Amino acid sequence: MKKNKIIYWITTTLIFLFEGVMPALTSQTELAKEGIRHLGYPDYFGVMLVVFKVLGSIALIIPKTPKRIKEWAYAGFGFDFIAASVSHFAVDGFGFNGFFPLIVMAILAVSYIYYHKISDTL
Repeated sequence: MKKNKIIYWITTTLIFLFEGVMPALTSQTELAKEGIRHLGYPDYFGVMLVVFKVLGSIALIIPKTPKRIKEWAYAGFGFDFIAASVSHFAVDGFGFNGFFPLIVMAILAVSYIYYHKISDTL
């Protein structure tokens, strides 16, 4: 059980840092705004993404969050990572930018699997 908790908390913390903290701190930089524009999305879309990413990452990291909310957060991140990969592949072709969201999605999947393994103890 201890190993399961360690794996869960490491992967969930990585998602929290990648999808909650980093976007919150960098979303208003010109580089981030240009990244959204490069993919063909309007500026307000980036703001909306950051709000949902921060809320979703908070839902995942707080242990007492209701299970249904956590499930929606996991699903939302899954949709986000798939859409990000498709967007990068469509605009930039098959490069690292298109595969990186899938790598983070694999981390999310491990977090999700181990969440269910330990959910009775949270």
